[in-house]
Amino acid sequence: MLSAIARRLAHPLLLLGVLCTAVATLHFHWEPDRVSPLVLVGVIGYLAVLERVIPYRADWHPSRRELGWYVAYFALSMVGGGLAQGLVTALVELLGPARPALPFAAEIPLALLVGSLGDYLVHRWSHRNRWLWRLHGVHHVPDKVNVANNGVNHFLDVFVAQSVVQLSLALIGFSAESVFVVGIFIIAQGYFVHANIDVRLGPLGHLLAGPELHRLHHSTELGEAGHFASDLSLWDHVFGSFTWRPGRVPTAVGLADPAAFPATGELGATLLHPWRRVNPTEPTV
Repeated sequence: MLSAIARRLAHPLLLLGVLCTAVATLHFHWEPDRVSPLVLVGVIGYLAVLERVIPYRADWHPSRRELGWYVAYFALSMVGGGLAQGLVTALVELLGPARPALPFAAEIPLALLVGSLGDYLVHRWSHRNRWLWRLHGVHHVPDKVNVANNGVNHFLDVFVAQSVVQLSLALIGFSAESVFVVGIFIIAQGYFVHANIDVRLGPLGHLLAGPELHRLHHSTELGEAGHFASDLSLWDHVFGSFTWRPGRVPTAVGLADPAAFPATGELGATLLHPWRRVNPTEPTV
């Protein structure tokens, strides 16, 4: 009974939490830079609990050793995100418009569309460009998908992705408030799709990405991988990368060629991996 209720309410409660946080932050004039990290911690904690209540696969829970490595990568990802934020802030002060170009009510949906499109395009390019794949492929090394290893990234991959998305939003002229609202939605969705939880969105999955879709993105079968959007799955429809159908699940997740990257536990080798000699025939995915 509890698991059935949890499956039904998991995503609506997450989105309701994002909405309430956004409204409270704007109403009480809280500092967005202080609220965003709290949202991140709250989302991870919420989904970690759900992974125990309604797990998709019990063998995808992280071991203590894996969790230790995941925490290290998460810390480095925060460094990458911080560097991106610093760069964006500096460039916006030099190049950004003096005031928002649109009314706030129009900003939110447009900022969401622009931000999610930017994220989709950078993500897809990271699977096609050899050097960017050497950064992004780090995220695909684990052979399980859970909320803890969503933070397994090369910190430069985080830097590139967040810089492009945030800078595009800021330079177009969206206000800091709208960027904050869209940002916490993207945080929540990004961890939700990566969670090891048995949740099905049904027809809503054609608009919003969910765990069922994102597991296919991590599939070792590249023909079904697709699904580069972690928030609005409509972009996968637009660009022809939507491969999910009801009941479709990956046989295995991880890299099609595990030897192409250092193991997750080889942190030093992973950080240096992008600078090893490039093989012109080296595949991307």
